[in-house]
Amino acid sequence: MTPLVAAAAVAALVGVPAQAGGTRVYVSNEASGDVSVIENDAVVARIPVGKRPRGLWLSPDGARLYVAVSGSPRAAPGQDESRLGPPDRAADGIAVVELRSSTVVARLPGGRDPEAFDVTPDGARLFISNEDAATVSVVDIAQAKVIGSVPVGAEPEGVTVRPDGRVVYVTSEEADEVSAIDAGSLALVARIKTAHRPRAIVFTPDGRRAFVSCEQGAAVELIDAVAHRPIRRIRIEGAGAKPMGIARSPDGTRVYVTTGRGGSIAVLDAATGRVTARFSNVGARPWGIGVSGDGKLLYTANGPSDDVSVVDASTGKVLRRIPNGGSPWGIAVAPR
Repeated sequence: MTPLVAAAAVAALVGVPAQAGGTRVYVSNEASGDVSVIENDAVVARIPVGKRPRGLWLSPDGARLYVAVSGSPRAAPGQDESRLGPPDRAADGIAVVELRSSTVVARLPGGRDPEAFDVTPDGARLFISNEDAATVSVVDIAQAKVIGSVPVGAEPEGVTVRPDGRVVYVTSEEADEVSAIDAGSLALVARIKTAHRPRAIVFTPDGRRAFVSCEQGAAVELIDAVAHRPIRRIRIEGAGAKPMGIARSPDGTRVYVTTGRGGSIAVLDAATGRVTARFSNVGARPWGIGVSGDGKLLYTANGPSDDVSVVDASTGKVLRRIPNGGSPWGIAVAPR
C-alpha cells in the first residue's frame, strides 16, 4: 500500500462511532500474529494483523486500533539472538485496524522492529520505539510517513506521551534510563537514570510525575516529569518480582504494576508512591495490563499460559482466566 493510499484509509476512519455499553478488551498476541477481542469474558474475534504484534493503542472514538508489528524473530529469555535467523524488515510497521469491520485497512511505517508506541493527544503523531536500532521513530499519521528519528539509549521499549502532549518519555532497557524528548522539536531534553532494565511508563493525570517499571531492578522509579529527575525508587517485594506492565486507575489514585515471573500485581498509591497491596497468583508471567473504564476490573496478559486474567481491582481476586491467542503481550481496554 502506498503512503497516499494508507493516509486516505486512515483518514476515512475518523468518523466511525464507537459502540455503546459494556467493556471490550483488545489483546495483542505475539506468537499467533493476531489481536483477540474479548467481550463478556470470552474471545469473540481474532483479527490477523501481522508478525509479532506487541504494542497497541485504541483511538478515543473507538473506531480504530493501531498495532505495532515486527519482522524481528522472537527470542526466549537468554537466547542467543544471533542464531535466530535474519529479520523480515518488510513486516515492520503499524497495522491500522478498522474495528467496525475487524480488518487491517492500512499499514503505517514504524521504523525498524517497532515494539511499543504512543500517540499525541491531538492524534497527529506516533512515537515508536525501535529496539534493534536504539531510536524512536516519529510518524505523521495523516501523511503516513516517518518525519523524524531520535537516537535514544540501547534497547528502547516503553513509550508514553505526557498528558499535555509536550514531552515523550522512552525507556531504554540496556542503558537503564528514560529519555525525555520534546514532542515539538524532537530534541532530546534529558536522560534520567533508573533502576535496572526499565520497561513501561505511566504519568499522573496532571503530568507532573511519572512511574516507571524496572524489571531487573525489582522497583518502580518515581520521576519528577517537569524537572525530569528521579524522586525516589519504590521497591517491589515478592518472590521473583520483575516489574513489567504498568497502568493507572481512571481516577488517577492508584498505579498497578505487573511483576512478570513474580505472578502478581503491585498496587501503588499514586499520591505517596507507597505500595498498598500485592495481588498474588494472578497468572503465569503477567505482562500487559489494562483497567476497565469504571476502575473495577484489571486485565493482565499472561504470555506462557496463553490467557488473560480478569482481576477484581479492590480485592485482588482472580475472577476468571480467559483462553486467548498465542503469547498475549499487550492490552487495550475501551468502552463498548
